[in-house]
Amino acid sequence: MIQAVVLARGLGRSMRAADPGTALPPEQEAVAATGAKGMIPIGRPFLDYLLSALADAGFREACLVVGPEHQEMQTYYETPGRLTRIGVSFAIQERPLGTADAVLAAKSKAGHGHFLVCNSDNYYPVPVLSALRSLGDSGLAGFSPDALIAQSNIPPERVRQYALIEETADGYLADIVEKPDAATAARLGPAARVSMNAWVFDAAIFEACSHVTPSVRGELEIQDAVRYAMHHLGVRFRVLHAEAGVLDLSNRGDIAAVAECLKGTEVRL
Repeated sequence: MIQAVVLARGLGRSMRAADPGTALPPEQEAVAATGAKGMIPIGRPFLDYLLSALADAGFREACLVVGPEHQEMQTYYETPGRLTRIGVSFAIQERPLGTADAVLAAKSKAGHGHFLVCNSDNYYPVPVLSALRSLGDSGLAGFSPDALIAQSNIPPERVRQYALIEETADGYLADIVEKPDAATAARLGPAARVSMNAWVFDAAIFEACSHVTPSVRGELEIQDAVRYAMHHLGVRFRVLHAEAGVLDLSNRGDIAAVAECLKGTEVRL
């Protein structure tokens, strides 16, 4: 059974940053100040919604990649009786060195076949998660930019900052461009698919991650590991076209909109 690896170690700089225009209730303010975006309470921790969606999509195991300071998260999910549909384990990323390092931290928990990797501060639609689970190949979800704008809480200017996917004629990844500039966006065109960091990998990604060097941002980036896997290990990544939105909990200003979008969503862990 394919399992999910959820990246929950991020520093949450945008969430921790004070925003005079966004007043949060005390319980949300306390968590936002820690940067642990997945634990922001929206009736219950935001991460609960993602884990419930993963269970709805057929996943039975999820590994949360966390930092050694995230004891509260571990205590919450290890509470007896809290989980009935999906098991949760933890992998410790000792230092916040980037997404490739986070994936490498989960090596012992990911098993020997394909596994999903996604963010803890995004809520992905169940049909997309289900399609990734059934992909049977390495790949990623490529979201329509129009659908992201229409069906998410993500404003157009933020969508334009996300990584753009360049595809081959037969539907595989040719390149992925982080923070595309205007010239790159124009070259790829307005319909270029957007990556929201929802991937399916096999064990080859661990070798690729071990060869990554720091990016210009000083981080070990999963996109660089993907490029290494493509160019040096011969891995091909199929692009799964997704006409759907993704909820994004990047900063304090997102919390109210995400809460409104999740209103009425049933959570069963």
